Amino acid sequence: MKTVITAADLGAEIALAKSAGKTVAFVPTMGALHQGHLSLIEVAKKHADFVVVSIFVNPLQFGPSEDFDKYPRTLETDSAQLAEAGVDLLFSPTVEVVYPNSSEPTKSAGPVGEILEGAVRPGHFDGMLTVVSRLFDLVQPNVAVFGAKDAQQLHLIKALATREYPNLQIIEAPTIREVGGLALSSRNRYLDEAAHEVAQQLSAALRAGAVAVHPGSKTDPKLVVEEARAVLAKAPEAKLEYIALVNHDTFEPIENGFSGQALLLIAARVGETRLIDNTEITF
Repeated sequence: MKTVITAADLGAEIALAKSAGKTVAFVPTMGALHQGHLSLIEVAKKHADFVVVSIFVNPLQFGPSEDFDKYPRTLETDSAQLAEAGVDLLFSPTVEVVYPNSSEPTKSAGPVGEILEGAVRPGHFDGMLTVVSRLFDLVQPNVAVFGAKDAQQLHLIKALATREYPNLQIIEAPTIREVGGLALSSRNRYLDEAAHEVAQQLSAALRAGAVAVHPGSKTDPKLVVEEARAVLAKAPEAKLEYIALVNHDTFEPIENGFSGQALLLIAARVGETRLIDNTEITF
């Protein structure tokens, strides 16, 4: 595996791969890699000949009270994992490389970027789309792989690609979970044993909501949310921020009589650690 830090060196490596007839898959990350990230790489390898992974902690998607400075940076360990996973190229740029002219957001997430995660973290999705667009421009991939755990992010990235990168295929990779159900996240490393036990209640709440739905029976969406909320109420150490049920395709709240694919989303703080998760439900 080669590692590059400049846009020029990245472009040269990509050009060399494409001149050899290879297709390029891209997996953007912020490092602190875990098995969930490695699963994205496995998906990428199935869809292209040359896999590029970026590690860049994007300052634009952290709010003033969030954990940008504390966000784990483990480049040496991450690099070793990527090499073992068969990645062809690691792009590990500085802020100046990614934002040579201005470090202000240049993309707008629109109305979907202002609800749920966007309401809790104002400006987050504008910063996320700005860096994703910039990385797409630098890497010029044929396919890009993102995890399903960050469902609202994935929805917005798909919309961005449809508008501005019509030749780029966005691939959704499934959420990877621990045996107890907790979705893998770089922030899980902040959880001590007791907090880890509490955190597992997020996925338990999602499962309870999903079980309440009987496809074709016109289940009341409010019942789904109530069942999920009831499970989390038994773990008061988890400070709930939201539980929401939305249309998978539009992210609009679903109403009684809805038929199709929905997403049940949850966000909560366990101690100082903020966690999100979701599950897909068929009505």
